[in-house]
Amino acid sequence: MLRTAPLLLNGAEIEIWPAALLRARGNTDARLLAQATHVLRRKRDGRYLATVSARGVHSLVPRLPSEPGVAQALQLLDQRAQTLEPHLQPLHALHQYLHHLGLDADRYAADTGLSLEAEPSVLHFAGRDRFARPLWLRRGAAHAWRRLRRHAAIDGIALDAISGYRSHAYQLGIFERKQARGQSVDQILTVNAAPGFSEHHSGRALDIGTPGAPPAEEQFETTAAFAWLQTHAGQHGFHLSYPRDNPHGIVYEPWHWCWRG
Repeated sequence: MLRTAPLLLNGAEIEIWPAALLRARGNTDARLLAQATHVLRRKRDGRYLATVSARGVHSLVPRLPSEPGVAQALQLLDQRAQTLEPHLQPLHALHQYLHHLGLDADRYAADTGLSLEAEPSVLHFAGRDRFARPLWLRRGAAHAWRRLRRHAAIDGIALDAISGYRSHAYQLGIFERKQARGQSVDQILTVNAAPGFSEHHSGRALDIGTPGAPPAEEQFETTAAFAWLQTHAGQHGFHLSYPRDNPHGIVYEPWHWCWRG
């Protein structure tokens, strides 16, 4: 059992995960993860790049030093032993993602009223989501989610998380996968915010569900869980981001709630 709340250390290209929260993808991975304290994981595709243990760094890919972001990731890991001051990641790489999709950040922001959301450098473990994946949020949002869920349980309402923090690179991947299935960027933008503009990047947003209801579907609004959230979520700092006829051009999302403190 993990004795302290684990942290996700978030670099521009690489995330540093607590090894105990990652799943082995084969026998070799299992042996290495069993000995490791942390794993360097490429954000773009989830590839494990290296494990870190008391013996040092063990590369899992050829030419690890040439991987973009490795030096910054190892520096973040060194700082963890000190007082690591959370900060927001710079947005320079984001503009490359938007250019890849044929989007201009300033024009998109003006058209939608959405704001650029920088990624936090440190995210806190907030339990697991419906699919048993680690749920990462900012510290305040993680504490608020636990309180919200306990309050709901006392009232006989079961809440579960569908997803929390997502990186800019992950959001780009959503677009690329949908484009590969024949959807246009304009079609995707009615459902997904452009990379950099999703509240999920901030570590403050949650997609919330309830057992028995399909994830991230409009029918969530017919559940007792949604009715309870409408009444009580604000007490814990959570607010519905995309109600019907919202000014951002995003479809109605009764499942998407953002912590604003």
